[in-house]
Amino acid sequence: SLSPPTGTNIRILDPFTVKPLDAATIIANAKAVGGRVITVEDHYYEGGLGEAVTSAVSSEPGISIRRLAVSGVAWSAKPAELLDAFGISASSIADAVRAALAN
Repeated sequence: SLSPPTGTNIRILDPFTVKPLDAATIIANAKAVGGRVITVEDHYYEGGLGEAVTSAVSSEPGISIRRLAVSGVAWSAKPAELLDAFGISASSIADAVRAALAN
C-alpha cells in the first residue's frame, strides 16, 4: 500500500502506444508533480516505454526518470514471482515512488 504524504501529487499515465508517444502530455504531467517520473513495464529496458519517455523528456530541465523493467530472460514461474524477481511488482513500484518522494 502506498499512502503519500498529504499534499503530494502523484499521477498515473497509461500510454496507449509507445509510438506515437504523447510527449506533451507526459511533460506537462511530469512538471505538475515536481519532475519525478517512474516508468514501469513488463518489457526489456531497451526499446520500450521507459526509453521512449526518456527520449521525450530529455531536453526538459528538472525532470528525472526512474525506469523499472525486465532486466533479463524470464524462466518458468508464477507471474507474481517473476514480477518480484524483476522488480516490477506492486511493492517494487511503491518502493520506487517512496524513494522518488524522498529525494
